[in-house]
Amino acid sequence: MKVEPIALPDTVDLALRLRRHVVRMCSRGGSSHVGSCLSMADIIAVLYGDTLRVDPIDPRWAGRDRFILSKGHAGACVYAALAERGFFPLADLDRHYANGSSLSGHVSHKGVAGVELSTGSLGHGLGIGAGMALQLRRMGGGQRVYVVLSDGECDEGSNWEAILFAAHHRLSNLCAVVDYNKLQSIGPVAETIALEPFTDKWRAFGWAVERIDGHDHKALKAAFARSGQDDRPTCIIADTIKGRGVSFMENQVLWHYRSPQGEEFDAAMRELGVGARDA
Repeated sequence: MKVEPIALPDTVDLALRLRRHVVRMCSRGGSSHVGSCLSMADIIAVLYGDTLRVDPIDPRWAGRDRFILSKGHAGACVYAALAERGFFPLADLDRHYANGSSLSGHVSHKGVAGVELSTGSLGHGLGIGAGMALQLRRMGGGQRVYVVLSDGECDEGSNWEAILFAAHHRLSNLCAVVDYNKLQSIGPVAETIALEPFTDKWRAFGWAVERIDGHDHKALKAAFARSGQDDRPTCIIADTIKGRGVSFMENQVLWHYRSPQGEEFDAAMRELGVGARDA
């Protein structure tokens, strides 16, 4: 059965729900990377709410698009999106990062419907995605492959090998999205290994490139719709804000590893429109 993209009522509302889930999940389980999840929540909401051809009833449907979260440390956001799309019950999110839970801190495909690939060691997702795209094209299907990377991950040389490979094979069914929030691990990207001129580098490697506001749902939808229109792979460089949606987390490297607890959790949920009684 062919399943067309199912547009949820409002991807902006979905992104807000994802942010609420992420803060709650990271607080309850004591996990980190909340800032990394919040920066890409709009990207994930548009992918799962508007773009990806997937079937929650048949997660292994052969005609599905493939999605890889290469920045696997932000897995909480993808788990939340899968639950919102009906791949598994929302109540399962309460077990995130708990002992024995299949919803591990870094995204895992083991026992989790809808996850294509376990990731966490950075620099592998794009290479695997390029291989998937090549094989899917050889099989003659119309499936597309989407890979979300972090900006700091682009320090990894393996990504640039994959970028060369994808351009050489003209993998127009491959779309890479860089969550360009400008912060990595313990410092700014520009002070770790500078990426600029970032757009020019991808273009020089033979990709079609767009640079957009990664929190603008209209721009995201349009960029995804345009991807693959010529015979090149597409890179969408999405300028984002780490910790987007919670004022005291925004642009703060502290929230790469910090877990929201106590008053910080309550304050974050209030900013996301949830009172303490409902959190």
